[in-house]
Parts: sequence; C-alpha cells; structure tokens
Amino acid sequence: MGTPSDSAFDAELDTTGLYCPEPIMLMHNRVRDMRPGEVLKVIASDPATTRDVPKFCNFLGHELLAQEQHGDDYLYLIRLG
Repeated sequence: MGTPSDSAFDAELDTTGLYCPEPIMLMHNRVRDMRPGEVLKVIASDPATTRDVPKFCNFLGHELLAQEQHGDDYLYLIRLG
C-alpha cells in the first residue's frame, strides 16, 4: 500500500486543531459507523497522536496501515478489525 496521502480509504476524519483526548474520542465515534475491513484516513495536528493512534489500533484490534508526517500534519490509515 502507498502512503496515507495517496491511498484509497472509505472515510476521512480531520482532527486538525484538536488536542488529546479529542482526536481519539472522535476516532472512536467515527469507527462505530464503519464496518470491519474499511479504511479510515485520519488527519491530525497533535503530535501526541503519534503515540495515541498506534495504541488505539492495538487496543481495539485495528490495523495501522500507514503513518506519515507532512509539516505539522500527521496522517494515518487504519483498517478496521
């Protein structure tokens, strides 16, 4: 798979400007509306997401497909488990 900026995804969540714990809370809400196997693209500006998103995926059984940084933005691709 490519990078988060050029890969296919089923839904996108932009948490730019929000700080812990808001991005993770919004991710919890968003994945409730999705099905296993679908891919969520998350855009964040909080550096804490580099720690929180992998823990979120590990804890809930989702797969972190990709993670990258573009300037002050952090991009993630998560396949729901």
